Amino acid sequence: MAGGLVALLDDVAALARLAAASIDDVGAATAKATTKAAGVVIDDAAVTPQYVRGLAAERELPIIKRIAIGSLRNKLIIILPIALLLSQFLPWLLTPILMLGGCYLSYEAVHKIWGALFGHGEHHEAAADEPRDEDSVVSGAVRTDLILSAEIMVIALDTIASEGFWNRLVVLAVVAVVITIAVYGVVGLIVKMDDIGLKLAENSTGLLEKFGRGLVRGMPHVMSVLSVVGTAAMLWVGGHILLNGIDELGFHPIYQLVHHLEDAVGDISGIGGVLAWIVNTIASAILGLIVGLIIVGGQLGITRVLAKRSKAH
Repeated sequence: MAGGLVALLDDVAALARLAAASIDDVGAATAKATTKAAGVVIDDAAVTPQYVRGLAAERELPIIKRIAIGSLRNKLIIILPIALLLSQFLPWLLTPILMLGGCYLSYEAVHKIWGALFGHGEHHEAAADEPRDEDSVVSGAVRTDLILSAEIMVIALDTIASEGFWNRLVVLAVVAVVITIAVYGVVGLIVKMDDIGLKLAENSTGLLEKFGRGLVRGMPHVMSVLSVVGTAAMLWVGGHILLNGIDELGFHPIYQLVHHLEDAVGDISGIGGVLAWIVNTIASAILGLIVGLIIVGGQLGITRVLAKRSKAH
């Protein structure tokens, strides 16, 4: 009896060690996948606050909550099953799909830059002044989130492609929840920061009052910086995806050139690693810029041709 109990306890201990090891593996894989998708996460956090601009302050957090729920639904119900099925049965499709996403991110970044430099036209300005329906705001935000969430999930999946099916399932589910909470928690804090500053300015004295007034004055600048960071992140992430994807599909010269430049600065004592990362980031951003310009140029060309044909008729 005692021997049987000892054997049972040994089995339980072995199972506990196995479970702990699995948890550690999942945790490490989750951290790796989340870090790899950081660029798109930054862009997601930078883009979302724009959806609640001009809306009543008391409706900002409820709308962000609805967008966050929609984002989680995108990740867990739509993207996760499709990504797992592709990775299980058609893994060769992941790189082309990832590259399509990289093209989209590059296009979006260049489109933003183009709009900032040349404007979006009177129609867009007039539309921005019109009152917005909350349901339309949420549905538009969730549609945009679907693209960004797909990128986050596929980047994460690409990072853990060697893991088993169930590990991939758990890691992607954890990534989906963690990133959604992190992004929309930060977004909620950002959009309410000016209100927090106003409360401090009105109800405090001394340093707290000055801090509150500083928040109120500074948040518009923070939003502008976030927009720039988001655009830069899209160029960097989109270009980096394309850089790696082109190499994986068999065209090596561009990747080899960037890798050679990284090696050239990587051995510099003390700062080599940082310089190598900067070189890769700049090269990725340049590639993203070139691809984005090609797509935007093509779009503008098609638009002009269609406009001429419309006038001719």
